[in-house]
Order: sequence, then C-alpha cells, then structure tokens
Amino acid sequence: MKKIGVKKGDIIVLAALLCIAALIFCALHFLVPGGDNVRIEVASKTVATLPLDEDTIYNVEIDSTITNTVEIKNKKVSVISADCPDKICVNHRAISKSGESIICLPNKVVVSIEGEKTEVDGEAR
Repeated sequence: MKKIGVKKGDIIVLAALLCIAALIFCALHFLVPGGDNVRIEVASKTVATLPLDEDTIYNVEIDSTITNTVEIKNKKVSVISADCPDKICVNHRAISKSGESIICLPNKVVVSIEGEKTEVDGEAR
C-alpha cells in the first residue's frame, strides 16, 4: 500500500491560494468606496435621504406607527429597533459602504448606502 502524505509542493500551492484569497479580501474590503447618503425606502418609495456623515436617528413610520428605527452613527448605519417578529434587520451588522443595504421584509423597509455616481458605459445603458 502506498502511503499518502503532504508534500512540499502541496504546502506551496496551499500557501499561494491563501495569499490570493487574502489579497482579494483586502481589495474588496478597502477599495470599495464609502457612501455619501443613506436612502430609506418603504414599499419601494423613498421616504428619506440622509447624509451619512451626520449622526441621526430616524423613525420609519407606516400608517402613523413607528415600525423601524434607523441610526446613523460614526458614518455607519444600523437598524436599532423594529416591530417585526424575526428582528433580522436589527441583528444585521452596521453598513457603511456604497451598495450595502439592510432589508426588513415584514415591514417592506430597505435602508441602503448610496455613493458617488459612477459613469456607465454605452453597453450598460
């Protein structure tokens, strides 16, 4: 029976893959621009657009009842309270990068970060 073991080449390939993964993570984490504004939507209608650089607490109201409370603090956005049963939006980590969002499905609330407008090429239009 042939004995299968770890060879020097296996370790080199594994180390190279780990380095590539670390580089991709760093590129995605540090090169994605931060956002400028926070857009809050209820049932696909924008109810507020707030600057990300001002600390604020905004209460989302549906039919004159506060359903979600959104907090902007230290250029990060989080949902600090919600009346939905599962509280997934409350347990979501704070967001700060352009394109990120927190969604509360039961209340149809979407909190998203908007960044600078990027130029779209002719093919994407």
